[in-house]
Amino acid sequence: MIDKIERERDITFEELKILLTTEDKKSLIYLAERGAKTAEEIYGRKVFIRGLIEFTNYCRNDCYYCGIRRSNNRVQRYRLTKEQILSCCAEGYRLGFYTFVLQGGEDPYFNDNRLCDIIAAIKTKYPDCAVTLSFGERSKESYQAYFDAGADRYLLRHETADKEHYGKLHPAEMSFENRRRCLMDLKDIGFQTGCGFMVGSPYQSVETIYKDLQFIREIQPEMVGIGPFIPQKDTPFCNERAGAMDMTVRLLSIIRLIHPPVLLPATTALGTIDSYGRERGILAGANVIMPNLSPLDTRDKYSLYDNKAFSGYEAAECLEQIQERIRKIGYEIVKERGDFRGL
Repeated sequence: MIDKIERERDITFEELKILLTTEDKKSLIYLAERGAKTAEEIYGRKVFIRGLIEFTNYCRNDCYYCGIRRSNNRVQRYRLTKEQILSCCAEGYRLGFYTFVLQGGEDPYFNDNRLCDIIAAIKTKYPDCAVTLSFGERSKESYQAYFDAGADRYLLRHETADKEHYGKLHPAEMSFENRRRCLMDLKDIGFQTGCGFMVGSPYQSVETIYKDLQFIREIQPEMVGIGPFIPQKDTPFCNERAGAMDMTVRLLSIIRLIHPPVLLPATTALGTIDSYGRERGILAGANVIMPNLSPLDTRDKYSLYDNKAFSGYEAAECLEQIQERIRKIGYEIVKERGDFRGL
């Protein structure tokens, strides 16, 4: 069955159900091995690093799962200045990062003019680096402006490809149709585009996960970011059960098999729920990690979920430690842009 999925780059609902519920260790070991081997055939045993800069935790949205949702008045809000962002980039470049990820809530303060000015400043100072953006839904005109300013990639998790499920995770003013529109606009403009979803989010089922996988096959994104759902104490989902590492690792391998050239992160959430989570992800087919370059005094304020890891293995300043851990599992961190390689 796993060989068939790999060969056809597709998965049936029944095959997915079997792989997500089986306790057969041989099958699970083989699934991870095929995921890792598929990544190796395209990218080698390389792990690409991205420097994560969380530049604002203000957000106009009120997503039920997110700790920086607008109605959470317990968050200590912050915004980085242009100078602070450039300082983060300078430190990242010194350490060997060639991709900077600007991630934030949907903060109206950062209008197109401010964002384009920041993007252009980074690209002017570091023309050999890629700039990845991740700050939610905007108009196509805005996305085009960021692309014209020099941005290379855009990450926008679709969260779920099931319309009914989407409505259970978000307030009524948000819609899956608009999220899909944004992703189509990004692809059309020419961004290397990333989508993704939480594993184990409330109301998720095998049916909704199957729709997520088919959505990935449909839009053929250059990047897919998945990670376990982790509840945050000040949200409506504070008492929901967290997603499992095991399920996330299985899905990383499946995504690698159905979309072989994808850039696939072993996410911070995976490293948060298990200290060996990043390694498990890489050994299942992931090939990207995103250590945190944000100022030390703001990292704990970007609290999307509880106990979010931001030090040690998650911190950019610990890159040597990260490199050693990756070497121990037979992989190498490479200091390059790490662009998508289509087949």
